[in-house]
Amino acid sequence: MKVWGITDNGKVRKENQDAYHAEVLTIGEITAPTECAICVICDGMGGAKSGNVASAIAVEYFVRVVKSGLKEAEKIPEPDMIKELLSGAITVANDAILARARSDPRCSDMGTTLVGVVAMADGRTVVVNVGDSRCYLVRRDRNGEDSSISQVTKDHSLVEDMIDRGELRREEARYHPNRNLITRALSADANTLPDFFDIDLNPGDLLLLCSDGLSNEADSREIAFELLYGDADTAVQRCLDIALGRGATDNVTVVLLES
Repeated sequence: MKVWGITDNGKVRKENQDAYHAEVLTIGEITAPTECAICVICDGMGGAKSGNVASAIAVEYFVRVVKSGLKEAEKIPEPDMIKELLSGAITVANDAILARARSDPRCSDMGTTLVGVVAMADGRTVVVNVGDSRCYLVRRDRNGEDSSISQVTKDHSLVEDMIDRGELRREEARYHPNRNLITRALSADANTLPDFFDIDLNPGDLLLLCSDGLSNEADSREIAFELLYGDADTAVQRCLDIALGRGATDNVTVVLLES
């Protein structure tokens, strides 16, 4: 497995409120060593002085809890165990955000999205999300004829709820004035209930995680093109370049995992 990550302020924001982590580590070193990938993106909110604090806290505690749990596992974890671990990591991260918000008035309104993945070398993978940061799955074949991209996560957002109710068409969502209003987040007073998604990755499959700084500027077909027909080593930069070329009014963060 390989991972890549990149983040950028964008063309408008003076401060980057996104945070990310992408790592391949070895677990079960003594009994049955195997590779495992941990990736996470958090997109902070709550003003210039606290959004970056929330995302940094969330990434730090999420990664710490997940890595510790994986390394302490007595056997290669099954998806249900991974979900339990991810759920606990989100709870710990949210508690840390809440504690900081209560102790620092400047951080009282802060919060963050989170999209994360734990992928095992045998392909068993769990994706988790809270908010509107996304995960896409790209399946590749050698000829490209059966390659595809699909959005794994479902946005926890006002416009997504409007789509579900038939009040808004999917193609209109990217341009809706309330597209950035989310219905779940890690914060002091929001619904932090995560969604989980099981995936069996095949060799060569790709998982792309991104903040809405990319998904608001590029649709899935454009993302798929960069992942399917270019070098994986430069794919995250090329995705970033799309957003920057269109003005990048928000911070942009992209993480790519290749199985």
